[in-house]
Formats: sequence, structure tokens, C-alpha cells
Amino acid sequence: MKFTLSWLKDHLETEATLDEISAALSMIGLEVEEIEDRAAALAPFKSAYVREAVQHPNADRLRVCKVETADGEVQVVCGAPNARTGMIGVFAPSGSYIPGTDMTLKPGNIRGEDSNGMLVSEREMGLSDEHDGIIELPEGTAVGVPFAELMGFDDPVIEIAITPNRGDCLGVRGVARDLAAAGLGTLKPLDIPTTTGSFESPIKWRRDLPADQQDLCPYVAGRYFRGVKNGPSPRWLQDRLRAIGLRPISALVDITNYVTYDLNRPLHVFDAAKVKGDVIMRLAREDEEILALDGEKYSLDPTMVIIADNNGPEGIGGVMGGELSGCSENTTDVFLEVALFDPARVAITGRKLGILSDARYRFERGLDADSALWGVEVASKLILELCGGEASETTSAGEHPARKREISLRRDRVKTLGGIEIPFEEQVRILKDLEFEVTETADGLNAVVPLWRNDVECEACLVEEVMRIHGFDEIPVVPLDRDKVLPHGVLTTSQKRRSFVRNALAWRGLEECVTFSFISRKQAALFGGTKDELTLVNPISSDLDVMRPSVLPTLVAAAARNSDRGFADNALFEIGPQYQDDSPTGQTFVAAGLRSGASQGRHWETKNRALDAFDAKGDALAALEVIGAPVANLQVTADAPAWYHPGRSGVLRLGPKVMAAFGELHPRVLAAMDLRGPAVAFEVFVDAVPQPKAKGSGKIKPALALSPYQPVERDFAFVVAADTPAEKLLRAAKGADKQLITSVELFDVYSGKGIEEGKKSLAISVTLQPTDKTMTDEEIEAVAAKVVAQVAKATGGTLRG
Repeated sequence: MKFTLSWLKDHLETEATLDEISAALSMIGLEVEEIEDRAAALAPFKSAYVREAVQHPNADRLRVCKVETADGEVQVVCGAPNARTGMIGVFAPSGSYIPGTDMTLKPGNIRGEDSNGMLVSEREMGLSDEHDGIIELPEGTAVGVPFAELMGFDDPVIEIAITPNRGDCLGVRGVARDLAAAGLGTLKPLDIPTTTGSFESPIKWRRDLPADQQDLCPYVAGRYFRGVKNGPSPRWLQDRLRAIGLRPISALVDITNYVTYDLNRPLHVFDAAKVKGDVIMRLAREDEEILALDGEKYSLDPTMVIIADNNGPEGIGGVMGGELSGCSENTTDVFLEVALFDPARVAITGRKLGILSDARYRFERGLDADSALWGVEVASKLILELCGGEASETTSAGEHPARKREISLRRDRVKTLGGIEIPFEEQVRILKDLEFEVTETADGLNAVVPLWRNDVECEACLVEEVMRIHGFDEIPVVPLDRDKVLPHGVLTTSQKRRSFVRNALAWRGLEECVTFSFISRKQAALFGGTKDELTLVNPISSDLDVMRPSVLPTLVAAAARNSDRGFADNALFEIGPQYQDDSPTGQTFVAAGLRSGASQGRHWETKNRALDAFDAKGDALAALEVIGAPVANLQVTADAPAWYHPGRSGVLRLGPKVMAAFGELHPRVLAAMDLRGPAVAFEVFVDAVPQPKAKGSGKIKPALALSPYQPVERDFAFVVAADTPAEKLLRAAKGADKQLITSVELFDVYSGKGIEEGKKSLAISVTLQPTDKTMTDEEIEAVAAKVVAQVAKATGGTLRG
């Protein structure tokens, strides 16, 4: 939102400096993004008198000018046809930056004549495309007057950021109201004139909306003007529009733009001669099209509100007008539109069509409902003053939805919710200055919310308004009591687990990501698809329209973007929600990770290897272990989801419950998401891990007992069927003697010569740890026999000869 300082002072009676205004704006939530002081940028440009202009001796189209400047006389070679003796122009000395042509002047010699500086045109100053002649200032203009002062450019331009809830500050008056409440001046009364129509409008407003969709355009009003003259708008109006980056077009169009920015009231004017029949608010019909004011043709659908006549669509409700009935310099009769539209429908329509206009930006944030009434009068005054003509009586359709909310504020709520003591009288003063209708009660006050504050819904909103204007910086800084330990249960088990997993995965070299919880429907289909109830009604982008069924697609997309930018080796993880349905239990928290590219950086001592499913399995097991999952008891099954490679993936289970999935991503998924493989991934279902058992009160965990006796290691090689999982064999071996066997590790897998076809050899190392005495050879052999017997029973394996 942009405005000039003088424009602000049209609404705010203030003696505050620009710096004070800037500081106050940011403190009340209207963050200042930029202040442009055009006078400083144009400081070198000043008025100058051309004392003499003669023909260049060596060029037919050039003149040699003697120019009297504030710093003395200089010679300038000029090619403008209007350069002549006695004129007053705008002089730029050598060293000046010329904004319109993006150049810096240097002294030169043009065909034998010295030239020091320049007499500039409007194009060279960036004011317009006019470059046939240099700027001519009125006779009597003194020499050395700054050009910015002459053109009214000595008015600073302020740009502020507007949060989505503060649509009321998309007009200069709304900004002035907040500053007045903050103590920087007095809000001037808004002069709303009354225009009495002298004839009945030949064009009427009508509405033709379904009975259950009347709120799409609850009310529209306007009037007919005849005999207007649509020439250029006055200088003051053009200057203000240029200052905020708008191009003046004509008086009628400039009026609509001015009222939009001045009072946050979008308007539209039709060339009445081009309108056939009455103007109707209705839904578009299938296959209807409109040529909009931006010169683009748009296809409409029956969800969109349009403004139509007998010609067809003449405008897109709340978004943009049509070219067919647009005003031109030949317009003499005008029909005015001042309407209210449903904010959500305007946003959906604008997003579908890809149009972001000033009107849409304001309508989708909600307008003052009363502006449909006073907007007609404000527009009428400006049209009659600047374009002349005669106004009709007002015509309208629908019912004005002026329903005000009333909210109570208790006397102690600012202190209890905001943590600051503000005198009750000051609370009342602030709300009244913000133009709430305040009535004091025994318990506090009742405040009637202005129609332009659609964001104020409850008591806490009133507390925020009081604190915002009083100053958030006035909230006392209260340190935490460092002598007290946080009470037990501040963090839930789930929150603690996420923290543990985050640390564990970071230690394994993965980098944490934070991504959107919504993705495109096309991506969702690659990861199991999504249900209709998880489709977003109002997505922030057309390609982010459903809630994600898995965390992995956003990680894959991030890795693909990194790869496209030259970072092929990725190790990413995210702890976040994924969605199965819209029920209370349909959201689950998942720790997901992805590795792509090389398994490690290049090094002279080691040879790189391709990533495989075991990299992802290791990540998943590390995450499960830190949150207390019984890792040693997990079973591995080969039924991973379809987005994993069917032969290079698995699922970690505890009985029937799935703890995690891991493996290589399916080549189909990688190709669809433009990620060069291989890539491995995992998903750990944090909340599926059983909660730890409650410990008995007063029980002390026993100290760790270490055995003083030497452990014994024995190696075994078993021949088993080729499809036997190694994990099954390891589990059987460890279960042979749970007291003595402390670990079992697989260290070799072999198939080929010497091994029967359809078989494989699995070599394991078994560690025996006695605790009460050194083991004898007979005792060791007895345990070894148990291992062989248990493996044979569980897998059918035999000792390799």
C-alpha cells in the first residue's frame, strides 16, 4: 500500500515529522517497507533560462544553447526542436543520473562544440513517453528552482505492508485513523456529499442469482451521468497516481483509481452508450468469455459472478471490468457501479483466472459494507466536479447487509490476556478513536465493531486493538524464574520424541526441512492418493490443492530443486504431519527422510558406493531407537508401500503394528518428480511406538552391572534357502540362550561355487558373555549346539561344510 505524506494529511491533522509517522506505523502493525524521497533523487535538476540558442555550425538538427543556471552560465548542445532563446527549461548538470534513460551525464564535445549538461525531456525524467521536445516551464519561473518542487515531487512516498486481516488500511483514510488513535494527530471528518439526481436512470441495476447464493453480491448501487467530458484528470490527481505507481489514463478512470486508494472503495464506470439494456449481476454461463480491461480474453465458468447486459459479460465481479464497455476519451454518458461481493468467491475467481487486480486485492479482504452507500456519493461528487455533466437518481438492487457485531470487554482482560496494566479510560479512548461505538458498563464496556473491521470477532480482538495502539513495546519484560525447574509434564511424550528424533537424524548427517503440508493432486497420486475431503477449498496456489498423504513428496520435490541447481547429493528429513482423512485421528506425525546422489563425498582413500535400502533402514532404526522402540524385537517384512521399489524396500513391524517403512524409491516416482536416482527414503511413524510403561513410585533403577569375565566369540556359517531373510536367522541364533548370548552379527553372505543352487551361505558372529565365571570348552560347545539347533528349527539351515 502506497501513499504520499500530503495525501495522508488530507485525512490526518498532524504536526508529526516523517520519521515520527514512520516509527508509529511500524509500531501499530503497519510495517513501513520503504520511504521514497523523490526530491532527493531529483535534487540536481533545476529550472534554467536559455539566454541564447543558435544553429550548430556542423549539424542541421542541433542547437548550441547558452544556459543560465543557478551556478552560472554553461553551454549545452541540444537536439530538441523546441529549444529556443528565451525559454525556461529543466537543466541537468554533468554528473547527474538521468532516470528515464538510465545514464549518467558526462561533459562532452558534439561535432566540435562543448556540451556540459543537458536540457531534459519528460521521457528522460521518467515522467512519460514524450521525447519530441524538452520540458518547458511557465514564463516567470525563477532560475534555480528545484524541479521536484515545481512538479510537486517534494512529497515523500510511504509504502507499508498490509497483513491479510487489515483490509481497512488499504485506503489512506484507514491508515490515518490508526495513526490518530496512536496519538499522532486528529482524524479529519469524512465529507460525504449528497447529490440529488435530476432524472431517472435509463439503466437499472438488477440481480439474477440463485436463491441460496444471494450473498455472492448482496447489494449493488450506482447512477447514470450524461453530458460528461472525459479529458485528462487535473494535475493534483495525476501526481498522486504517478507517485504510487499508477499511470493516469483519463478523468473517469483516474477517479475510480483514486477512490480505491483513498477510501478503500473500488469503483467501476461503464460507457453507457455501449451498454445494452439493464446491467445484471449473475453467474457466468458455461463457455462464456470476456475481453477484460487488461487486453486479455478469459474463459468464465458458472461459479463466477459477472456483470452482464444484453451484449453478454461486461465485467468480472470484484476482479476486473470488460473492454467492451470501457470508457474512452469519447465517452459522454457514464453508468457507475458500486457493489459488494463475497470475498471468498472473488478470491476463487481471481485465482482461477490468474488475475490480481487492485479491486480483487481489496474485495477478497472484505470492505466496509456502508461503502456501497457513501461510495456512490463520493464518486458522484468527483465525476461532476472533474467531468461536468448531470447525475441521475440512484439505482440499486439487493439488500444492504449492514449488520454490526457487538462485543463486550471486561475491565481486567487487557491485563490478564496482554500482561500490561492500561487504565480503563485509555482503553475506552483507543477504541473510540478507532471509531468503535463504545458504551461503558458495570463490568467493562460494550463495543460495536465498525463495518470495515471484519477481523474483529471476539473479546481477545479488542484486547489486541488496545495493546496494539498503546504499544506492544510497553509490555513489561518479565524474566523466567531460573531457580525453578519446569514442572513435570510441560512437554508431552510425543513432543519429546520428536525432539529426540530430530537430534538423532541430524547426527546422522541429514538436514531438517520445513515444507508445506499441501501438494498437488498429481504428486499425491504417486504416494497413495488422497480423499476428496482433503482437497483445499481455497488453496494458496493451483498446484498446492490437496493435503499430503505422505511427507515424502515434499522432500522429493526439495531434492529435485536442489539437484536442478547443482546440488545433487541430498540428505534431508522432516518431522511433520501427513493426512489420511479429515477425522480427528486422520492426521499422524511422521519423521521422514530422503537421501539422493552419492552416499558420501569424494575421497582419495575410499571408493564411493551407490545408496541402497540399508542406508534408509539405518536412518529409520536410529530414529526408532532414540524414542524407545524395541529395535531388537522388530520384524522386517517386504510389503512396503507402492512408492518404494518392490524388491529393495521393507517395513519394520512390532507384531501387526507398522513402526516404519524404508527402501529405494520407485523409479516411476523419481521420473515423475524429475529427481535423478537412485534415492532412498524412510518414514518413521513416531506416534505408533508404544508409550513407555509407568515406573513405580520410589523405585530406583539399578546400577549397570558389567561382567569382569572375557567374552567369547564363535563364528558359524549356515546354508539356507536363498529367500530366507537374514533377520530370521539372527533372531533364531540370539534366542538360543538369552542369558549368555549378548549379540549376533551377520558378517558375510555368499552364493556361487560350492553352494547348491537356490541356496546361500550366511555367516554370523555370536558373542557369549558370562557373568559369574569363565566358561569351559564344554559349556561353549553346549551353547553352540543350541545355536545350530535353533537355527535349523527356525530356518532349516545347516552348517556349511
